[in-house]
Amino acid sequence: MKTPLSRDALQAVRQVPLFTGLADDTLALLTSGALERSYRRGTLLFSEGEPADRFYVVLDGWIKLFRESPDGNECMVGLFTRGESFAEAAMFDRLGFPVNAAVAEDARLLIFTADHFLTTLERNHGLALNLLANLSSMLRYLVRQLDQLTNQPTYQRLAAFIVSLCPRDAGAATVCLPCDKLLIAGRLGMKPESFSRAMARLKEVGVSCERNCVQIDDIAALRDFASGAEVAAIPGGGLGGTAARSSSPSTLAMR
Repeated sequence: MKTPLSRDALQAVRQVPLFTGLADDTLALLTSGALERSYRRGTLLFSEGEPADRFYVVLDGWIKLFRESPDGNECMVGLFTRGESFAEAAMFDRLGFPVNAAVAEDARLLIFTADHFLTTLERNHGLALNLLANLSSMLRYLVRQLDQLTNQPTYQRLAAFIVSLCPRDAGAATVCLPCDKLLIAGRLGMKPESFSRAMARLKEVGVSCERNCVQIDDIAALRDFASGAEVAAIPGGGLGGTAARSSSPSTLAMR
């Protein structure tokens, strides 16, 4: 007999944009066909070209999507964490998974089979609309990501990534980088040495890093810095406020 999902797992599922606003009975029907599994770092979840007969929701940990170049190097496609889903779009074209997926940090995942999900989708228009909205959001995210890699300097990309890890309404925060810095550097389109220089640049807006722990004194100031707004610093590394003038039209890429 299938074990019911934990309360924590259900809370994570409700954060997923794909399931936003669904009635409790529809959500219960969907999750009744899902399997909860834990994976160790380095586990390969699926390979490019493999039949796309499932998709995933992240309950804890971090997952990376990547492709391999002919010379064996990884090209990072995306990083996903708690409350995010991945691989759902691949179920529809029947061409297989377009990328590889592996566990970047020990993870707990919810696995939805394509058959059960598609059957539920046929019976629920609200879920179908959510799916369309989610796919549209993913497209917008990829456009923002392209804009970020093309137009933003490395320190702004890193600032945006750190902001995405912070609580939405907090003034200050301490966050742990979710995976090794080499992986984050690859995700942000920079070399490891550029990552270190970018982190050093963030000191002027009250960000300090010790090992994998990052202290942010003023999240709002860091968010402005990531989007190109100038930030006024006071002696000692504190923040005196932010200027209203923006120095760049680049947008902040967050999920």
